[in-house]
Amino acid sequence: MALILKRAYQSYFWLMDELSDPRALEYPLMRSPIPTIIILYLWLKFIFHWGPEYMKTREPFNLKKIMIVYNILQMIANAYIVYYTIMARDIINWRCTEVDYSNSYWGRKFLSVAYFYYMLKISDLLDTVFFVLRKKNSHVSFLHTYHHFGMVILGWIATKFLGGGHSYFVGMANAAVHTIMYGYYLLTAYDSKFSKMIWLKRFITQAQLVQFGFILFVFVQLLFSGESCRYPKIIAYFIIPQNIFMITLFGDFYIRTYILAPRKKKIAKALLKDDS
Repeated sequence: MALILKRAYQSYFWLMDELSDPRALEYPLMRSPIPTIIILYLWLKFIFHWGPEYMKTREPFNLKKIMIVYNILQMIANAYIVYYTIMARDIINWRCTEVDYSNSYWGRKFLSVAYFYYMLKISDLLDTVFFVLRKKNSHVSFLHTYHHFGMVILGWIATKFLGGGHSYFVGMANAAVHTIMYGYYLLTAYDSKFSKMIWLKRFITQAQLVQFGFILFVFVQLLFSGESCRYPKIIAYFIIPQNIFMITLFGDFYIRTYILAPRKKKIAKALLKDDS
């Protein structure tokens, strides 16, 4: 047992010190995964225990002004990542983009954008906090919780070990969709009538499915990029099943919400009409 613990201890520091990007240590929360784990633990405790208990005997908070500001900032932040994707269009290659661990302009820029993306995923956790404070607990689904939890973990790993490279496509696609999504949230925060625009909700879910499909495609073809591509292909074996799982979850939500539910409503209306 002591030998196993010793090996685990040595493996942990080998992973954190030898395999990680030493430049990442310049950023807060990057030395160890413990702070990120604590943040996620406190978030889970709040959305499933502390928050609902606190709100049990209280009226929903009116967070309209806060959410308007929050959604505007989220739109700008995600658009910033999309902007740098456009600026780096001659550097990134969907077939193979290796991680630039140098201190060159783009080597540093990719790392800083990766860290910015990680911090952005932490800020995304406020989405769920707002749901709880507004007593919209039905929105705190497994799909929502799993996605937000996983993106924070992914953001930390990408910054710690892979500041740029092929993993940049994940952040790029995610930021593009979130720019649109937070634009929709901004509209609904400003006027609730926008939340009734089913076609817009459906479009956002479709965009999310396209996002996961795009990431899946990019990492599947990475496996066939040949030995000349020095991006660690082992990452693809984690990204591919993760995106298949997300396509399954979002696809199931899309079918139930936008295909089966309207059909049931039409059938119910037809039956009522026949009875009358």
